[in-house]
Amino acid sequence: MTVAARRAVVTEIMTHVGESERWACRLLRAPRSSQRYRSRRAVDVALRGRLHELAEERPRWGYRRLHVLLRREGILINLKRTYRLYREERLMVRKRKRKRVVVVRRPMEAPKRINERWSMDFMSDSFVNGRRYRILNVVDDRSHEGLASEADTSLPAVRVIQILEEIGIERGLPEHIVLDNGPEFRSQALDEWAYRRGVQLDFIEPGKPVQNAFVESFNGKMRDECLNQHWLEDVAEARSVIEAYREDYNEVRPHSSLGQRTPSEFARTAAG
Repeated sequence: MTVAARRAVVTEIMTHVGESERWACRLLRAPRSSQRYRSRRAVDVALRGRLHELAEERPRWGYRRLHVLLRREGILINLKRTYRLYREERLMVRKRKRKRVVVVRRPMEAPKRINERWSMDFMSDSFVNGRRYRILNVVDDRSHEGLASEADTSLPAVRVIQILEEIGIERGLPEHIVLDNGPEFRSQALDEWAYRRGVQLDFIEPGKPVQNAFVESFNGKMRDECLNQHWLEDVAEARSVIEAYREDYNEVRPHSSLGQRTPSEFARTAAG
């Protein structure tokens, strides 16, 4: 007799005879553990399906961040089980080969307060037709929030100042801004603005982007998880896609350095 058939007979005896499960199992010489066993196959199938959906939505996320999303949905699963299913379903992120460059890294001290220090930097990419465009990213070094990601074919110093002022209206201006030696950042207009607004511009040494590590990390994630996943046709589409990524980065993406919290969640906690 199969386990399923035996369980049916035990249930029948309990229903019609009115005896306990223990008595019915003893009558059939069936272990009670098999009577109470419930297959996890259906749960596993649903869980694998949801893991696939999340991995397709976020193809550059590894199992740790996908695990955080599963837990947020109320799914009780430990990290080891997520990893096992992740491996069995062959969802591993393909690592892109990079040219090895020997870099002497100097740890960059994080600020103690939110809005104490920002970092900003430019990125460059191209549309489907080959035309180049630029992105100005501004990051809070404490909360890791992406404060702005402005895309356009030209972003002169006047536009940079305008973007900083718009951020400042919402949250105030920082004491320091870390930036490289690009012409827009070295402009007289930005220097005069910083002096007038009481903001110190901290320029990194030429050729040492690791000294601007916080925004460089943001740039790398945007490149990997957003720009490399889309073929953008024009400035309007670029702005829409990039702004959606910035919001997702702030509100959804868990960060290991923030205790698997999102930047916005960390900022709210720190403010409270």
